[in-house]
Amino acid sequence: MSEKVTHTHDASDPLVAFSGWFEGTTHVLPVRIYYEDTDTSGIVYHANYLRYCERGRSDFLRMAGVRHLVMMEGEHKLVWTLRRITLEYMRPARVDDLLHVRTRYTEMAGARLTGEQEIYRGKDLLCTARIEAAVITMDGRPRRIPKDIVEKMTPYLTASAG
Repeated sequence: MSEKVTHTHDASDPLVAFSGWFEGTTHVLPVRIYYEDTDTSGIVYHANYLRYCERGRSDFLRMAGVRHLVMMEGEHKLVWTLRRITLEYMRPARVDDLLHVRTRYTEMAGARLTGEQEIYRGKDLLCTARIEAAVITMDGRPRRIPKDIVEKMTPYLTASAG
């Protein structure tokens, strides 16, 4: 895929409003830290980084044309689930910080989609995540990623950074 940069800040399109942008094959989602995100020490509560990563992955898929609710339609209802996630924390975030969740997907095979995420405050790396997602049926059985999703996601796959 070319290094095309697409910015989407247009609130008039509800499918992608405030969903971030792509820098090449990496999706970037800005996240502002509010008081509600912090613990009593004034730093972001560790579990909230999982939420920020989920938002980054969801907005990546949405902007790539993969809609969660569309997967639920039809005869075979499918959903994404996380099979594995590993987080490493480097530095804390605080109230009013502006973070950028950077998401890239590195491999797609069978039912699985693997990816990497990094959360930055400016140039400071705060947290990394390695994920493995899978497509499953509503009763928990793995299913191959549907062909239309493979076609939409293949141009965005990139080599692993680590």
